[in-house]
Amino acid sequence: MNLRQRPSYFSYTKSQRNGLLVLFALVVALQAALVFIRFKPLPENRPQQQAWLALQPQFDSLAKIKPKRFERRPFNPNFITDFKGYQLGMSVAEIDRLLAFRKTNRYVNSGAEFQKVTGVSDSLLASMEPWFKFPDWVKNKKPKADNNWASSGYPKKAKSRIDLNHATADDLKAVYGIGDGLSKRILEQKEKLGGFVSMAQMEDIWGLSPEVIQKLKESFHIGALPTVKKIKINEASVKELSQFPYFRYPISREIVTFRSMNGEIDCAEDLLKISAIPVEKVSVIALYLEF
Repeated sequence: MNLRQRPSYFSYTKSQRNGLLVLFALVVALQAALVFIRFKPLPENRPQQQAWLALQPQFDSLAKIKPKRFERRPFNPNFITDFKGYQLGMSVAEIDRLLAFRKTNRYVNSGAEFQKVTGVSDSLLASMEPWFKFPDWVKNKKPKADNNWASSGYPKKAKSRIDLNHATADDLKAVYGIGDGLSKRILEQKEKLGGFVSMAQMEDIWGLSPEVIQKLKESFHIGALPTVKKIKINEASVKELSQFPYFRYPISREIVTFRSMNGEIDCAEDLLKISAIPVEKVSVIALYLEF
């Protein structure tokens, strides 16, 4: 075989040799630049860096601060908010029951009443009750007078009750737990209605606790039903109905709508067909209406 005819892998053309020389020269130039050229370093104290360094002590101090723990203090359970109830461990349903109870203008005055209204467990009540703080008049109730009539052989004289519709502010304030504000509120409600027809209406007075309502029932009663100006339920307009304390605007509007769609309201039972009217108060409301 002729060796001259074999291909050579180590022979280059003129253009290839020139390319290799240029590449080699470029590599040498770059290496020389790295050795002999001094690059200017970045300034160590740039403005942005100085600003961050100035904030570093604040970051360090914040890292040392321990998160504030929930600190319990005495509180009135009647005014528990959603967030407060969550902190205390109450469920959403338990908080909602308390808020619904408060919307009826009633108050809890003991741990037992609080549990009855909210439905909290015994363990949760045990952790909360030591922090309950009720008004002074709840804690310092007047002690009942000793009954010496039975031991002496004389019958106890029954205390005469006052007709609530004839009661004065002083008569009302004689009941423990009622002051100027509550007595005025009761009398104003009597004027709006034209008179009370049931002692159960005391539950509609804002601010009266169950204990005070019970004391009112012990000291007062409803004698003959008062002569009130009855509302013509089938003729009154929305505005006229809204002036009745038991009918707010949404209820009045629904009454008028019911009349237009179903005809006249003939009796108290027809009121039960109107969803906005409170069912438990229909018997009282009907005494102020003319069908």
